[in-house]
Amino acid sequence: MKKVLFASTALIATASVAAAEVKFSGYGRFGIGYLEDRTGVVTNFNTGVTITGVTTTTASGGTTTTTLTDQTTTNTTTVSTDETILVSRFRLNIDGIAETDGGVRFEARVRLQADENANTGEANAAGLNGARFSVIYGGLRVDAGNVAGSFDNLANYYGNEPGLENFIGQYSGVDYSFLGYSSTGAGSNAVFFQYAVGDFAFGASYDQATFGLNGVADSADRWDISFTYSFNNFTAAVAYGETSAIGDVVEKQSLAVLTLGAEFGDFSGTIFVADDDVADDSLNGTAYGLSAAYNVGAATTLTFAYGDGSADNDTQQYGIGAIYDLGGGASLRGGIGQSKAGDGDSRLRADFGAQFNF
Repeated sequence: MKKVLFASTALIATASVAAAEVKFSGYGRFGIGYLEDRTGVVTNFNTGVTITGVTTTTASGGTTTTTLTDQTTTNTTTVSTDETILVSRFRLNIDGIAETDGGVRFEARVRLQADENANTGEANAAGLNGARFSVIYGGLRVDAGNVAGSFDNLANYYGNEPGLENFIGQYSGVDYSFLGYSSTGAGSNAVFFQYAVGDFAFGASYDQATFGLNGVADSADRWDISFTYSFNNFTAAVAYGETSAIGDVVEKQSLAVLTLGAEFGDFSGTIFVADDDVADDSLNGTAYGLSAAYNVGAATTLTFAYGDGSADNDTQQYGIGAIYDLGGGASLRGGIGQSKAGDGDSRLRADFGAQFNF
């Protein structure tokens, strides 16, 4: 009898496991990165410091006040750091997946990621981010938790980003803070909805946020919507989003984006236009950009991106890159480009290294 019970229990456990799975995926990258006039916050040693009023207690209970000279104290300061550093990233996605008999798919994801400190070149420890939960059925998808909103999910928003670190983007003139997936933090506890049918897709997200205004609760909720349409070799997408005002302290902010992407054989390209209205008037205006990729032979891809904006302090970026496919999910990647904010000085940036997917 005991053997029958054990066998039945084993069958039930096996059936449960068969309906669910845990998947691991991600990538690693490492190489050399260059940034002109790189600065960072480092430990600062102050030597030859005079410290007055240091009080000590004697064994008999008395106190003595002394002055210490030529002492060394420490704090932090921002200084010029190495322009060339070792850049790296390790990313591991951990997905728990279960599917009902009716075909409803449930997913949960956390991400483990470690990057270098881009300001100093030192290593950062890996850490888990906030969890994302998903329900998927047919063309319907609902995400909750640490989610990407409509802009972060918008077709061709990011376009082709040159470099090992994808450091040049057609979207550089955008200054609105939209709901985005956080790879290294908790992220926003929000909801994203997407429904796709045929050549059309509709998306929307909502993010609650509560602030205090003179001791009274006030909300600065964010929401956004998007529409995508694919036809022939083209994909067109539009999105709009708003963040509520906080009394008279922070005004209502908004962003509208239009993207167009196309593929013709070995060539692919994107066009990007946006209008953002943010709290800083020097950043309000029209953002625009474009990107392209071209396959040179079977293993090499050339990339290009340009982004700018009409506002006084918008960021302008442009650069080129190359990818050489080594096979097996590994590739060599690199890029070079310029970045400038407003009327500031341009800064040259370049990188080169290897990336492998798993």
